[in-house]
Amino acid sequence: MGFGRKACILANVPPKSASTYIRVKRSREEDTISGAANSKSPSTISPAGGIHFPDIQFPEIQDYAVIGDCRAAALVSRYGAVEWLCWPRFEKPSIFAAILDRKLGGHWTISPSSYQHTERSYIPSTNVLQTRFIGPEGAVLLTDLMPMASAAFSKSRVLPDHEIIRRVECTEGQAEVKFDFSPRANYGRNAVVIGNKGHLGLRMECSHGVYWLRSPVPLAISDGSAQASFTMRKGESLNFSLSYSEEAPAVLPVLNDAVVERIQETVTWWQKWAELAEYKGEFRDQVIRSALTLKLMNHLPSGAIIAAPTTSLPEKIGAELNWDYRYCWLRDASLTTHALLELGYWREAGDFLDWMLHATRLTQPKLRIVYSVFGEMAPKEELLEELTGYKNSRPVRVGNAARNQLQLDVYGEVIDAAAQYAFHGGTLDREMQKALRGFANYVVKHWEQPDAGIWEPRSGRQNHTHSRLLCWVALDRMIALCEKGSLKKAPLDTYKKQAELIRNQIRERAWNSELQSYVSVLGGNTVDASLLLISWYGFEKADSPRMQGTYKMLRERLGKNGQLINRSEDSSGEGAFAICSFWEAEFLSLGGGTLEDAKQLLRQLLKFSNDLGLYSEEIDPKTGAALGNFPQAFTHIGLIGAALSIAQREEGEQQLAHRPEQATQQGATQEVSA
Repeated sequence: MGFGRKACILANVPPKSASTYIRVKRSREEDTISGAANSKSPSTISPAGGIHFPDIQFPEIQDYAVIGDCRAAALVSRYGAVEWLCWPRFEKPSIFAAILDRKLGGHWTISPSSYQHTERSYIPSTNVLQTRFIGPEGAVLLTDLMPMASAAFSKSRVLPDHEIIRRVECTEGQAEVKFDFSPRANYGRNAVVIGNKGHLGLRMECSHGVYWLRSPVPLAISDGSAQASFTMRKGESLNFSLSYSEEAPAVLPVLNDAVVERIQETVTWWQKWAELAEYKGEFRDQVIRSALTLKLMNHLPSGAIIAAPTTSLPEKIGAELNWDYRYCWLRDASLTTHALLELGYWREAGDFLDWMLHATRLTQPKLRIVYSVFGEMAPKEELLEELTGYKNSRPVRVGNAARNQLQLDVYGEVIDAAAQYAFHGGTLDREMQKALRGFANYVVKHWEQPDAGIWEPRSGRQNHTHSRLLCWVALDRMIALCEKGSLKKAPLDTYKKQAELIRNQIRERAWNSELQSYVSVLGGNTVDASLLLISWYGFEKADSPRMQGTYKMLRERLGKNGQLINRSEDSSGEGAFAICSFWEAEFLSLGGGTLEDAKQLLRQLLKFSNDLGLYSEEIDPKTGAALGNFPQAFTHIGLIGAALSIAQREEGEQQLAHRPEQATQQGATQEVSA
């Protein structure tokens, strides 16, 4: 058993003696500790029962925000409800899942009982969320965050391993605030027993760990929920803390001014990290927000980057296109590394490469498609029949069946990611070189096989053009690494011969002379958006006659409303896959169109984010609404890539990240302690 179940409780004390803690032994009697209440307490407090938050209606997907600490993430609606949280890691079972079932999922809501509208924003250059509720008699500010801290700050204090802080302030007039804490374990399938431990707070034991809710106001407990109603006047504030402990002693923070200090420390941590970004172009605000969102999906202990922090948010409302994205896809490796390196985040890029080497060690030279954050095989797909799904979009899935697919493109993705690192001045150690040779040799033997392809259909294997392209990329980059002196002991002649065979096959069999376009499958007559990447990977220039013909066909068959583009011809039943439109903007910036064409398209695409600058997996072409898992790392990576390429074209720099540049390792030592 972990320490979270049996060990002592560590209770923080005020900042004057922050390096000290109080050891409190458990007993059958209620434990108490002083200093829990906020000095600026509400004017009127009354425990309340029967509060039903959130409302039975689902918020729109774009109505959510995300907070996190680079290990887990929570989704918070614009109505003050935490509706998604999995601890201690992204892929663990949820404690709040109202986003997938309004009755069973569980939530934690803090909001005025009456208000006219809300406004929300992140504190600039951070992932600290603030929601303003404006009502007829007053205004309330709700601040939500998962704390982050520098190494120096952490060493001087005893802090919870996992925590959400929620701070409520009355900024104008007065307001009645309602509080409803309704945890439901294991994706809402298990009730939670709440134990009242007096001033220590509420204790909940679930699975392998223990949750603690710290509140400065008394809460009424009934039917597995804790509720209250209180009136606040201008200048009054309240701090709430939910923490989780599994492998370490539980730490219960004091809810006084130390909370304000920790909020400020978190703001400082994020702002220092954001300052490292080297992009200074027209779209800096959007690029920084995308980088901050991507960082939230970076699992700090391992270096992995997940696709999204949610599962089963539908690509089509009411349909079955619902998948679990809380894992790491090697398919995203090249574009992810490009974004990180070009922004100057060498630490994250290096950690990501180290994670890939670790994750693939057990199966090398064969690569899986999807991994957990610690490099394990993603779990088998399971249907949660008890849950209604978002807006009745069944089924709710956990795990992902793509783990068993063959996708040959991942070999090119991984090798290209390592090549970018080397071309920018990084060093590939012997172990990495050995792994890369193994991946390339696997490509030499298997590149002619049909596979599932980038879009992961569950309808069988085909000879996908994109997969052939990435097999060529794998060998082309190995050749470049050898010639640059970054890789030793490789069968260079074999790589050159096989790369030429793949190139010729793509030129001959992936080109449809009748359509005057490259096509999705060798010998086929359909197109998909991944063909835009032919230029990104350097196979053919964007302004070539073939790529111009391909782009014309993509616009004709996949274009939506002049701004968006579908991912493929058989995806008409779902929304537009968002990254594809950013690929289009980058294609234009690479020479497929004018610089102004690229800028204008990117400006239009920026209108499809939510009010916080967040993007989901897909966009409804008719309404602009968000669809699919949220927020989506791949979409934000696409935005960063398009903005970077536009800036590089403006400045006359080399655009294609996989080509050798004036490689200096600037920023390689920049880092933020965590």
